[in-house]
Amino acid sequence: MIQEVSAELVLPRWRALAEGEVMEKQPGDLVTVADREAEVAITARLRAAYKETLIVGEEATAADSLLPQALSTAEHAFTVDPVDGTRNFVHGSPDFGVMVAELHRGEPVRSWIWQPVHERAYVAERGAGAWCGDRRLTTTPAAGDLQDWRLVTSAWHLRGISYAALPELVGSWISCAVDYPQLIAGAADCLLYQSSMPWDHAPGALLLAESGGALLTLAGRPYRPGPPAGWLLGVADPAVAPRLLTAFAGVSSATTG
Repeated sequence: MIQEVSAELVLPRWRALAEGEVMEKQPGDLVTVADREAEVAITARLRAAYKETLIVGEEATAADSLLPQALSTAEHAFTVDPVDGTRNFVHGSPDFGVMVAELHRGEPVRSWIWQPVHERAYVAERGAGAWCGDRRLTTTPAAGDLQDWRLVTSAWHLRGISYAALPELVGSWISCAVDYPQLIAGAADCLLYQSSMPWDHAPGALLLAESGGALLTLAGRPYRPGPPAGWLLGVADPAVAPRLLTAFAGVSSATTG
């Protein structure tokens, strides 16, 4: 379904956005006509199949900020991110994706990530594993030497900063649809996120967990989709989480730029 919507409404506008098709929801937060039309289309298809379910889309939440609050108590819900990595999409980078997650009682149970330009589909189901095509995904242990760890963050003001003798943080791929698969593939050992919006993280959280990793709050609790919950730490190897959580304990008070 998301591949069909992407082929119809998103991919044709990649590197072909017309004047007036890129807007700002707020300064620096881009949205395009592709985001809005794709979310409407995905929501309509989900609504046709599931009449009473809660659907929390990124663009719908821009109009109703209270929508994510219902995720933790809804019996059945979906999150929709019609173009994850909009800034990349606008600037012609192939690193963007379309994402949907299905939740039961606040827990992700299925998720789908489609990278249209890379033509890679990621699917996860709770208890049944994570897959890219017909290849089952598994994470690998972190290197024994912590100086070999690659620590990636979406918080650009933290790039180049080192915490507790760890290697310096480097910038992410600027799209959760790409970040989580890269973490699982071994291109990073952790992802440090400043934002915790459910449409960004519910799909990747399940993909990561079913591959052997974990997504945690900086208090060490497993991530649950819902209202913004502060900083998040994704790890390919859960064994290194305690050290990273200790190192990043004060990161939320860092000066934002």
